[in-house]
Amino acid sequence: MSRELNVLGACPLDCPDTCSWVVTVKDGEAVRMRGNRDHPYTRGALCVKVNRYLEHSKAPDRILHPMRRVGPKGSGRFERVSWDEALDEIAERLTSIVAEYGGEAIWPYQGTGTLGYIQGVGGRAGRRLWNVLGAAQHDMNICSRAGNIGLRHTNGNPGGMDPEAFALSRLILLWGTNTLTSGHHLWKFIQDARAAGAHVVAIDPIRTRTADQADEHLAIRPGTDAVLALALMHVVLDEDAEDRDFLNHHTSGFEGFEREIRKYPPAVAAEITGIAEKDIRALGVRLAHTRPTGIRATMGLQRHRGGGTALRTIACIPGLTGDWRHPGGGVSYSTTGHVPIVPDTRPDLLAGPVRTLTMTRLAEGLEDTLAPVKCLWVYAANPMASTSDQNRIRRGLMRDDLFTVVMEQFPTDTVDYADIVLPATMQTEHTDLHSGYGHLYLMWNEPAVAPPGECLSTTETFRRLALRLGLTEPSLYDSDLQLAEQMLSGGHPFLEGITVERLRAEGWARLNVPEPFLPYAEGFPTASGRLEFAPEGQAYVAPFTAEPAGPYRLAMITPASHTFLNTVFANNPELLRRAGGPKILVNEKDAAERGLAGGQRVRVFNDHGELVAELEVSDRVSPGVVATNKGNWPKLSPGGGNVNTLVRESDADMGRGAVYHDNLVEIAAL
Repeated sequence: MSRELNVLGACPLDCPDTCSWVVTVKDGEAVRMRGNRDHPYTRGALCVKVNRYLEHSKAPDRILHPMRRVGPKGSGRFERVSWDEALDEIAERLTSIVAEYGGEAIWPYQGTGTLGYIQGVGGRAGRRLWNVLGAAQHDMNICSRAGNIGLRHTNGNPGGMDPEAFALSRLILLWGTNTLTSGHHLWKFIQDARAAGAHVVAIDPIRTRTADQADEHLAIRPGTDAVLALALMHVVLDEDAEDRDFLNHHTSGFEGFEREIRKYPPAVAAEITGIAEKDIRALGVRLAHTRPTGIRATMGLQRHRGGGTALRTIACIPGLTGDWRHPGGGVSYSTTGHVPIVPDTRPDLLAGPVRTLTMTRLAEGLEDTLAPVKCLWVYAANPMASTSDQNRIRRGLMRDDLFTVVMEQFPTDTVDYADIVLPATMQTEHTDLHSGYGHLYLMWNEPAVAPPGECLSTTETFRRLALRLGLTEPSLYDSDLQLAEQMLSGGHPFLEGITVERLRAEGWARLNVPEPFLPYAEGFPTASGRLEFAPEGQAYVAPFTAEPAGPYRLAMITPASHTFLNTVFANNPELLRRAGGPKILVNEKDAAERGLAGGQRVRVFNDHGELVAELEVSDRVSPGVVATNKGNWPKLSPGGGNVNTLVRESDADMGRGAVYHDNLVEIAAL
């Protein structure tokens, strides 16, 4: 007799919502997946992408067995081998590399394909093994680093207000965030606020689907967000609406910062941001007299040269208005700053200091001839599609002396350059622990079904490799449950009462934070214990695109797709159909100047490379700005490249963050 079983799990993908889900299993097969109706943030809904997760896990192009390259690098030609054969070859090559070049010649290149604390980047899966081998450290700076550092400068912690508290906000600024595409569960709380009379403003270079639903859209020039923030605070001061008590008791450095604010009245800001002076002034007046104001500012707006400074300056707004006093007031960026899980990656296992290789500088690292990378081990990442300077990365991956191992679920562009491919499990097939970076819950993912073929989890792959290498360090063989127990045993009050047993039984638990959660109402985790205003002269860093020069005069931004999540799902036939192929949004004025028409195939190009796309003439972007979605697989795209052929390998102002939204291009007919 067949029976159905419901298994609680969590979405592993790089999205702030980290949804709780329920998988229905019948006769050992996952037959249905739905959002968990009992979870306060998920509330039963999944996104258009994850709704196809079970279908995706059973796709015919799923990698099910270890493979060895038999064709040239980049050809994607492999033969099936056994796990024993794969591990033997890997162990032999790693041992040889360590002996001849040292462990630092190994680059463990981990991405955000899963955010889990056991299997993914949350817990830096595999780091204990890499430390024993003396491998290079991998600097995970690609996603949110600049903004994290900017917020730490101001608040001492990138964690901010509880996103659920947006239901209590009376003015909501959705700043550089397309909520309905990238984290749509927040919208329910925004709707609750609107029902109570809140005003919602979208600040974005593109009129996104979120901007369509907002009460107001301000089309800002890319990278000028800090100037708008300063101008809005200028109006607050003009209105004598600053919270002097909060300034006096909970902030530091306002005297110098006020001089910085005075440099940017609305008229000056209008010239820089492209937003009409009257609109800046009107929003400034509204901000001055509306408490609480909640600001949602996410990762997109900090992916330019001045990204860290932009977040640093935006975070100064509630210091001026005193919004941190009020439920529904403050800034929300990434709640991970409030999650007190500190993975024990065992740095003591390193024999000595090792070099750090930076994620956004993959091309540079692969070109280094003085200290060459001899093994690139890629997991939960697809750098051939997701990382800047794609053409240089392609050349680096073609090196004959580079041994590349890729742990993957599907035959990505990166897989095509591998020497050995190892089949990886998907979320319904392994154990994991998660937190969200857009809410305050921990979630447990129980495996619902057995892995197909010979797929192994990340942790099991590393346990088997450690055994094949003959390593005796006991912690390399800790089970998944042991790893979870270790990460939850730190004794932080926010984790009080949250155990592995409880999570496995209930599926999720809210962090044990005060209710209401007002993290900075009475002080900040900075050296002074106060909000630290940006020093004079350090409140705005102009983007690379601020002064177009030479042959490239269009500022290009690369927002998230509604149908893909980074490059995940970009091989799903139905989601590919819905996406409709690469498009470049161009304002009518810019198209006319170049003699281009909607529907025309064009080349988008600069000194780094070119993209083939369909031109869409649209008033969703302003003159001088063009936009094309990230996430397409190069080999499934016309011309064999995606938007990252155009993105420079360069650094933001803080933490060497990525600059995906700070590049100049030109467009011409094919």
